[in-house]
Amino acid sequence: QLQLVESGGGLVQPGGTLRLSCAASGFALDYYAVGWFRQAPGKEREGVSCISGSGDSTNYADSVKGRFTISRDNAKNTVYLQMNSLKPEDTAVYYCAARPYYCSGADGMNYWGKGTLVTVSS
Repeated sequence: QLQLVESGGGLVQPGGTLRLSCAASGFALDYYAVGWFRQAPGKEREGVSCISGSGDSTNYADSVKGRFTISRDNAKNTVYLQMNSLKPEDTAVYYCAARPYYCSGADGMNYWGKGTLVTVSS
């Protein structure tokens, strides 16, 4: 069974850090592009970051550039999202999703995790 499982969410104060993990089971993430998306209460889902299947291409939403970093460890079948300088507006459920080779918008992703909640609040 092909699965993506997110972990690492939680409650953090403004300015704090979290590292989210997206672990794949039932398939190898090698050559799969993996994206992180988020959805805040009452808002539409938005793309946060994506890393290509080769790992040599990444992209970020303007709202997180310079604060978030996406990376992958194919040996661990896991993609990470390092989130620094967190802001209250980063509060959302974060999802990872995968598709072969190249990044895409949400509609183009083939596999989705169930999400992990990130709350940034003092």
